[in-house]
Amino acid sequence: MTAQIIDGKRIAAELRARTADEVARVKRDHGLMPGLAVVLVGNDPASEVYVRSKHTQTQAAGMASFEHKLPADVSQAALLELVGKLNADPAVHGILVQLPLPKGLNTEAVIAAIDPAKDVDGLHPNNAGRLAGGLRALSPCTPLGCIILTKSVHTSLEGLNAIVIGRSNLVGRPLVQLLLNENATVTIAHSRSRDLPGLCRQADLVYAAVGKAEMVRGDWIKPGATVIDVGITRIPTAEGKTRLVGDVAFDDAMQVAGAVTPVPGGVGQMTVACLLVNTLRAACAIKGLPAPAV
Repeated sequence: MTAQIIDGKRIAAELRARTADEVARVKRDHGLMPGLAVVLVGNDPASEVYVRSKHTQTQAAGMASFEHKLPADVSQAALLELVGKLNADPAVHGILVQLPLPKGLNTEAVIAAIDPAKDVDGLHPNNAGRLAGGLRALSPCTPLGCIILTKSVHTSLEGLNAIVIGRSNLVGRPLVQLLLNENATVTIAHSRSRDLPGLCRQADLVYAAVGKAEMVRGDWIKPGATVIDVGITRIPTAEGKTRLVGDVAFDDAMQVAGAVTPVPGGVGQMTVACLLVNTLRAACAIKGLPAPAV
């Protein structure tokens, strides 16, 4: 048996196209131009690539894109002042402060300063609390993408056993809440979990989000399970180059699983697409319009 490869690139492209259609509709019917502001502090190369991609895709979807680049030695007060201006700007419906921030800046204070209605990263305590309570909230983009990818394989997640490996605030914890909202039965595993391979073998859905290259082996996976790989690590090759791998040993998983996301070309593609969805949803909510059909 060879697993189905879940094509994140295609699914993300379809989601971006549907979002662009809805953006065009709210512009036409309500005169609303959704706007996303991205704040980049410092010059981390990976963050710069992400921000460039977000800018390009935001514009391609027909939205307004506002980029704010600040030096790595910017003061906490100056960063919070910019966030305050974006909170007050009626043209901005989504605010994303690119993480990680340089040392010396208080990430929690910056996230807490963002208007929860514009918090398209879904990290503000208000949104995290609403999500945990099963209420409507802006959800973090990567977990949202994971759910959409899973639903490309399973029309319903109800009653399925899911394991989430990793408990970060960015992925693991919110993903658990989203799975519970889908009526899945969820185990959250982490570095202190006992017999992680055994826990994985019981799961119909495996979500690997720990950042440890190829940690999840083929014999950890229940035959026919769906495997969503959130990890991405650059490792050296014998030729002196590097290649990208996920948290799952892909070739092993392909022999056992029913469906697997590749790295790259899987979850990463969905994150920016879901950011566009969140910006559109935030714009409609702020303007008192019905939720968009994405």
